[in-house]
Amino acid sequence: MDIQKTLEQLCALPGPSGFEQKAAKGAMERLRPLVDEVYTTRLGSVVGVRRCGKAGAAKLLLDAHVDEIGILVTGHEDGFARFRTLGGVDPRMLCDREMTLLTDPPTFGVVACLPPHVQTAEDMDKSTPVSELYLDVGLSSDEVKKRVPIGTPGVFRGGCAPLGEDQCCGKALDDRACMTAILRTLELLHGKELDVDLYVLFSTQEETSSAGAITAVNAIAPDICVAVDVTHGRTPDGPKDKTFDLGGGPAIGMGPNMSRTLTQQLIYLAKQECIDHHLEVMSGHTGTNAWPMQICREGIATAVVSLPLKYMHTPVEVISRTDLESTAKLLAAFAAHAGKEDGHAQ
Repeated sequence: MDIQKTLEQLCALPGPSGFEQKAAKGAMERLRPLVDEVYTTRLGSVVGVRRCGKAGAAKLLLDAHVDEIGILVTGHEDGFARFRTLGGVDPRMLCDREMTLLTDPPTFGVVACLPPHVQTAEDMDKSTPVSELYLDVGLSSDEVKKRVPIGTPGVFRGGCAPLGEDQCCGKALDDRACMTAILRTLELLHGKELDVDLYVLFSTQEETSSAGAITAVNAIAPDICVAVDVTHGRTPDGPKDKTFDLGGGPAIGMGPNMSRTLTQQLIYLAKQECIDHHLEVMSGHTGTNAWPMQICREGIATAVVSLPLKYMHTPVEVISRTDLESTAKLLAAFAAHAGKEDGHAQ
């Protein structure tokens, strides 16, 4: 797999939360050659199944969400569109932002802003709330209503490109980078015998409700779930106890949301395979699909593996390709180990 090319292709596909069809279709195309079966759920999540062929085998599920943050048009005013956000969008970075609206064909737009010449000093020091922002698509009042009707979703314009020697930068790396890591995991497992049926879930609506993961996990009834998502990469202005260096490998979650046994297995395997990794203490809600997945059905043993990412929920998210490969190696080792009782994790 060409990791950079896969990232660029997946990140270029629009898939705001609740409107993931194009991104999900692209995910299916890349998943199909690596598994025995691919299908979609009623809520649009993509599921791939690699069967081990052993009677009564346990089910291991690896989840990464396919949706991204975005916007939703709510109305029109004087030739401009009004909108709300889908997921956790920081209003401070919306002004001047280029957007792609998911019309047919797609419509280019920009979030309007006042230039500094006509702002007061007080205005320049404040963030404009989303309720006061406008979307400019360069059309007349009548045309914008026809071309961009209420309910039209949109995403940040752009894709993904290399940054320096090992990093890459773009939109939707949360969580397309982790989707890529799982695809790479399947590549690493090619031809290897497993003791579990391996399910891959590219879930919808994680940024708004986790509905895609909840419904799919209830239907699949896995024995083990691993939420593969992003965590905060370290920058000079970030808190040292909550951020992780890019290039240092994935972060293994530790806390009440995670099965202690699975966490210990991941740590043991990372050390055994000489995979660089971090330990991330998550004392409460992990902010991932692991939180609701663990209480599906009668309760499911769940773990969290996170890829460090800088500038989360922006169009310039940054990850390390080395970390992505390390994440895939850890997940592959975990899948190969699953179903084997060797006493390394109690």
